[in-house]
This record gives sequence, C-alpha cells and structure tokens, in this order.
Amino acid sequence: MKIFARFANKLYKGNKYYVPSMPMDDLNTFDKEKNGAFDFSEAEFYLAYKDGELVGRVAAIINHKANDSWNVKQVRYGWIDFIDDLEVSAALLDAVVSFGKARGMTQIVGPLGFTDFDPEGMLVEGFDRLSTMALIYNHPYYPEHMKKHGYYKETGWVEYRITIPEEMPEKHAKYAELIKQRYNLKVRKLTRRQIKKERYGHKLFQLINETYCVLYGYSLLSEKQIDQYVDMYLSIVDTKMLTFVENAEGELIAAGISIPSLSEALQKCNGEIFPFGWWHLLKTMFWKKPDTLDLLLIGIRPDYQNKGLNSLLFMDLFTNYKKLGFKYAETNANLETNAKVQAMWVPFEKELHKRRWVFGKDI
Repeated sequence: MKIFARFANKLYKGNKYYVPSMPMDDLNTFDKEKNGAFDFSEAEFYLAYKDGELVGRVAAIINHKANDSWNVKQVRYGWIDFIDDLEVSAALLDAVVSFGKARGMTQIVGPLGFTDFDPEGMLVEGFDRLSTMALIYNHPYYPEHMKKHGYYKETGWVEYRITIPEEMPEKHAKYAELIKQRYNLKVRKLTRRQIKKERYGHKLFQLINETYCVLYGYSLLSEKQIDQYVDMYLSIVDTKMLTFVENAEGELIAAGISIPSLSEALQKCNGEIFPFGWWHLLKTMFWKKPDTLDLLLIGIRPDYQNKGLNSLLFMDLFTNYKKLGFKYAETNANLETNAKVQAMWVPFEKELHKRRWVFGKDI
C-alpha cells in the first residue's frame, strides 16, 4: 500500500504543476479500520507492472450507499495514474471493470474516491496551472486515453481563480448588513476551544450533508466519517479563515472554510511529513502565508439559499483575506450544472482556468 500511495509522487517528480499527495493521509483513507466509508463501501487496489517496472495504479471502489441513493450500479475508479501507454491504462481499467461486474455493477465511472472529500475528476483543461492540495493533477494524455478506450463524459466541474478586491464595495457591505438584519442572523468567529466545546465541527459537516446531498454522486457522511473529517480539517486550520453564520435560534445555517494554499509547501517536501515536511506546512499555515488561498468548503443550508447569505459570508471572509495579505483565491471544483454556486463568483474579478471531467462507460 505504501508503494501504491507514493506512485503518483514518483511519476510526477519534477513536474512544476503537480502538487504531491500526502501518502500518510492516503494510507489512512485506504485503511478499513480508519476510514468510515468502508462501513458502506468495498474496494480493491491494483498496481500495473510492465517489463518488471511499476507503470500504473488504480483503486476499484463500490460505494453502496451512493448507489442506493442515486439508484445506480456503479463501480468507481480512483487514484488512477499511468505512463503514456494505452496497454497499461486499458489493463488498469479492465481490472476495475472485472471487479465491478463480479459484484453486479453495470457502469464504471471516475476518477472518484469513496466520497466527495476524496480527490475526484480528471483534469481536461488547465494542465499549465499549479494544482491544489485537494484536487487531482494529471498529464494531458490521460483524457486522451479515456476517449480511445471508449469512455464518455459523465459530468464536469470548473474551477476559478478569484482576485481578492482591495476592499469590498460599499454596496456589498450594505447588502450584507441588510441580509443580516432581515433574517436576524449573526456572524461568528470561533476559537479552536469554542469549536471543540460547542461541537462545531459536527454542526459544520451536518450542514455540508444538507447542502451537498443533491450534488452528483454524493453520499451522506456518517457520524464516524464526520469524526474523521473534523480531526482532519479543524485540527489544523487557522480560525481567522473560518466564518460561521447562525440564525436567531443559534442554528448553524452557513459556513466558509479556507486555508492558505499548501501547494508550494507540498512540492518542497514531496508530500512527506517526516523528517522536515511538517516545518514547510506549518510555516505556510500560520506564519509565512503565500499570496493564494484555497476555498475548501462553502455551505448554505437549503432553506436559506437564494436569500443573499453568500454576501454575508464573503463580506467577512474576503475582508479577512485582505488583512492576511492574500491576493487570490482558488475555488474548489464547482459542478458545471450547479448554477447557484457559480453565481456566487459573479461580483468578483475571476478567471475560469481549469476543467475536469468524470469519464464513464457501460459494462
């Protein structure tokens, strides 16, 4: 499994756009005892060798909860990487097909992980742009292989690079205040101690469940998974880069989570925490911040959507971003069909600079 986890970092060594994955985190994801997704998923992992050399990898995954929710019989392929050899990519995909057909699946889709919080979507545009920690980078020949093997576009995402304004427009500030008063809302900034005491991590991921449940392939997070992601995300984030919005009843109805871009730090340590990788990551997180941040999660409870709450979130977040010295924000992958989330970026100067697809095929 260590060989599997480190293969992509070896394949892309020296590529200035690739951001190394963290093998330690990947190994935890692949561990049945540590990853709550195994409560409703099954998986197998494959390595491809040619002439005695390691040339590819892929994970075959069946998320039974997602299949039941969406009434499909899909086997997912994830963590797929390979050299530019059609025989290798075909062998890897065929292994996933065999795994799925043996279990009654009728379609193969990917790249997807166990859940939406794993890397997903194959890059089809933006190969000359620096990747992010949370998203996949791949060579331009990857999608060409998929098309030659008869795979089609199942769905797609877009990513934006937002220029953070020098100051938020006055009309934006007035509108945010109007929304706050109209719906009797409160913006909260919490310390790490408050987050733990008030179980805000659990509130946050319950909100994410409610917000994201209608998006492609989403499977609701279990309590075990929520515990897992609370530890992963909230134990290290700078609380100045978190914004929470509550209603009059004290319920969490909107949240934004962001972190400084860790792309360059991960490149410096090649994704390895030890012996000195932790220093590059901590320095980037808390002391010498880069000019770019990653917008990891933004969620607004469905009954409060289309009411202007995004202006309230961004008023707080973007004001803090400027104070912290950031110039740009990288959005996470936004579904092409999700008009609501893409509408959030309309007020800002932006560039659509990456696209990624899920490729599928009937089996």
